[in-house]
Amino acid sequence: MLRRPRKKALLTVSAAAVAGATVAAVAVPSAQAGEPVGGAGAESAGDRLYPKLGNGGYDAGSYDVQFDYRPGTPKMDATVTMRATAKQDLSRFSLDAAGQDIKSVAVQGARAGFRTSGEKLTITPKSPVRKGQTFTVRTDYRADRSKNLPNSSWPSGVAYPVKHWVPTEDGFALSGQPDRAHLFFPSNDHPSDKARFTFRISTPKNLQAVANGSLISRRTAGDRTTYTFRTRHPIPTHVVQVAVGKYREVEQRGPHGLPIRSYVPADQYTQLKPVVSKTPAQVAWLEKEIGRPFPFETYGMLGVKSPYNGVALETATLSTFSSLGLNRPAEQVEPVMAHELVHQYFGDAVSVRNWDDMWISEGHAHYYQNRYEADRGFSKLEESMRRLYESDAKGRQESGPAGHLKDSSGVLFDTNVPGALMLYGLRNQVGDATFRRIEQRFFDRYRDKAASTQDYIDMANKVSGRDLAPYIKSWLYGAKTPPMPGHPDWKSKP
Repeated sequence: MLRRPRKKALLTVSAAAVAGATVAAVAVPSAQAGEPVGGAGAESAGDRLYPKLGNGGYDAGSYDVQFDYRPGTPKMDATVTMRATAKQDLSRFSLDAAGQDIKSVAVQGARAGFRTSGEKLTITPKSPVRKGQTFTVRTDYRADRSKNLPNSSWPSGVAYPVKHWVPTEDGFALSGQPDRAHLFFPSNDHPSDKARFTFRISTPKNLQAVANGSLISRRTAGDRTTYTFRTRHPIPTHVVQVAVGKYREVEQRGPHGLPIRSYVPADQYTQLKPVVSKTPAQVAWLEKEIGRPFPFETYGMLGVKSPYNGVALETATLSTFSSLGLNRPAEQVEPVMAHELVHQYFGDAVSVRNWDDMWISEGHAHYYQNRYEADRGFSKLEESMRRLYESDAKGRQESGPAGHLKDSSGVLFDTNVPGALMLYGLRNQVGDATFRRIEQRFFDRYRDKAASTQDYIDMANKVSGRDLAPYIKSWLYGAKTPPMPGHPDWKSKP
């Protein structure tokens, strides 16, 4: 995701708005009431930057999300069915959920007790779920696209820059990063718990629905059409996408016959088709650069008729862009396209274990983006990296090191530069061939999984036969900008 410059301002949101209204339904017993087996799953994934995010006790395997879109109202009847495997005996467990009117919950088809508090939906199944059991949780609710509640872990005094339910001229789109996918549907909304997704979106038949994955079916009955999309591979929740509007498809083929299906506003098709048509060549470039085939079953670009928060987002299999920005010159648009494409490998196929590991996603995207710019003649790699190096000390002083940021706002702004510089210096230090092997082995090991900074260090050490931990840690955890291998004359000033 490419970032806007951060602007300091007071964020005036009431505590009640952040937490959301508390809705009580069937009573949930307290821990002291006597849990039949195993007790409750944890109500946190233990993330340092987002301590309220995520849930324990189970592993989500898939989500089936249904939206019924009706023009003229921000409210949509919706259902999500999560299929999960219990990692412990569970007499109750929780999901992340915010800004929704929860109607009912069923576990294994039986009505379950539930309550909401803050951004947690706590569920008590009729019968306890046993360790190792695969179970389903169906939640019927009403989604409200007017409830753009900000991140509850966001620091005070920092302007909140993102609208997550994104309104468009003729519908909506989603922007879930970093932790707002649970505005869209109750979920275990942490990147460490990836899952496969099915989206079923009902719209007026004059509109098009678009989502992650491949279009499985499109059925029209009367004046309504239902679109079903499904992902073949697991993805983290923060890169889901559902959009509704008047779109026109651009269909192409990439390397190895990869289906590339992009969607642009129908009235901008003529202007935007040449832009999105550059995608197959970019995929081929990146496959050659990394040395691995594209990691998903399909890819494409989604251009939404909205400023889209002034950013682009690496929504899995279908990167999202503002159609307003796609008309810019090639040297401005193509690097953004390449950046989001790299995220399909690092960030989506290999997700981060914790938000402290976000450099894996943003650092890789920014590094390969700069290599792409140099290959296309838009810039010179060494000059670009030197400029980044010169800026690193100031960013590090303001936000902290990339692997241990001062606060959660840095996830959106402050991990790309030090991450890219570390990778550039690593390549200088170990050579092209060893660097490529490190990248490939790391990707192969953690594809469809989540990885941590230590995982990357361990792989770099194993492949190189050297102790690279001090070098990598100096970039990701050091208070000062480290020397750049191969460029002892480079300087970085606060």
